[in-house]
Amino acid sequence: MNSIKKWALVVPMANEEHDFHPFISELQKELDVLKNGVVFLVVDTVSKDKTLELCHHLSEGDKRFHTIWAPENKNVVDAYIRGYREALQRSDADYIIEMDAGLSHDPAALGTFIKFLDEGYDCVYGSRFIEGGSMGDSPAKRQSLSKTGTILSNVLLGSKLHDMTSGYQGFKRSIVEKFTAYELESKAHFYQTEIRYLLRKYHSKEIPIHYKAPSPRVSKKAITNSLETLLYYFWRRITFRPISI
Repeated sequence: MNSIKKWALVVPMANEEHDFHPFISELQKELDVLKNGVVFLVVDTVSKDKTLELCHHLSEGDKRFHTIWAPENKNVVDAYIRGYREALQRSDADYIIEMDAGLSHDPAALGTFIKFLDEGYDCVYGSRFIEGGSMGDSPAKRQSLSKTGTILSNVLLGSKLHDMTSGYQGFKRSIVEKFTAYELESKAHFYQTEIRYLLRKYHSKEIPIHYKAPSPRVSKKAITNSLETLLYYFWRRITFRPISI
């Protein structure tokens, strides 16, 4: 599939030295097939290995890749948003997609995101919990946390998606311009849920994805921030002051 539209991919990179080459190799294959794509790799001080060096070397040899060094980032949300802003400023992409590195998300799914964006959807969300999706070898505790987060969000916020916590998602450029201009409450893993809630009025589509790699431990601080953010939007909702962008 060759989309006539241009697209950009945002990928936060931290301590990816071990899986760097297998991930980039798969990504380059998809770029060769899909055409019209550029990739923004965002690295910050969380990364302690040779990830930054590897990214710079890649960018020098393959101009489809842009390395963004962002030492000012305070959390993973900053990394995503910095990547989105760079994609807006440094490319004329019609669509912008985010994914995780290390083959946690399968680059082969990129074509499906682009397909549905081509069909007119504003937002395309990867879902592990619809037919055809999976969480692979993620620990049972992490799977439970992801599913519980989706259930709580749907109950408290009135959302209707099958997966509210996946980090594989794509948007039309105009949608990215909207949420990058909004000051998010999330500082950690609730970020994708917050985005999906705020964009609930737009034309969206869930597609099955396979989450292959074990997930890192979710810190208590991240869980606390997630609950605080969820309750913030729940309170706004029940007091008839819901927010959408």
